[in-house]
Amino acid sequence: MIIENKNLTMSHVEIAELVGSRPDSVKRTIETLAEKGIITFTQTVEKSSGGRPGTIYHVNKRNSYVVVAQLCPEFTARLVDRWQELEEQATHPALPSTYIEALEELLTSKKNEEALTLVNKEQEAEINDLKNLFKEGMTTTQFCKMLNGVNTQQINSYLAERNWLFNESKSGTRWRCASYARDKYLTEHQHKISVHGGEDFIKFQPVLLRKGAERIFTLYRQAKLPMKANWDGQFTHDKQIQVAS
Repeated sequence: MIIENKNLTMSHVEIAELVGSRPDSVKRTIETLAEKGIITFTQTVEKSSGGRPGTIYHVNKRNSYVVVAQLCPEFTARLVDRWQELEEQATHPALPSTYIEALEELLTSKKNEEALTLVNKEQEAEINDLKNLFKEGMTTTQFCKMLNGVNTQQINSYLAERNWLFNESKSGTRWRCASYARDKYLTEHQHKISVHGGEDFIKFQPVLLRKGAERIFTLYRQAKLPMKANWDGQFTHDKQIQVAS
């Protein structure tokens, strides 16, 4: 539990413990619901028991019910009980009984502040990176070519699995924007193709919107995009690419 702007939140780890699910499954559920605009969440960086930093997702009371309803509806009553405990603790926090406990609480508070500062700096760096990378009119393939290690031959099939694209051709490949991503993550450019001795036709080219580039960049930093077999494990990028007009 943490308190953000006087509002209680619950971590994905605690939700996993309550419903007996894997933490990574809870994170995926939170991401999916957030992508659909159903909930929002915040992130912090905290050290695990093994000492390595990890990203923790936090949701408020309302959104935690949505997550649990998606995961395991039968555990809703247990979630209600846990929120009552958290709200009671926030209303009547236990005071440190010893000088050592007081120091430990102060140390924990300082660590949380430092972790939040680190997250803010990382988010600021990501925003600056995107300013250098994204150009209007980019396709998903062009954008991903600048991201070290991404398998650009598989990226559109991957996005089709996430309901961003669909293939309208029965015999080949003609990608179109799916309704879920249209005007949110992607839009389409139209080109008139003239065929000698035949009828002209319209070719549709899905292109990225800025929000779509931000989402792909986030998935890249989370190592969720299809990657090449010889990827060196480094999340780096090129700053320039030729964009066809």
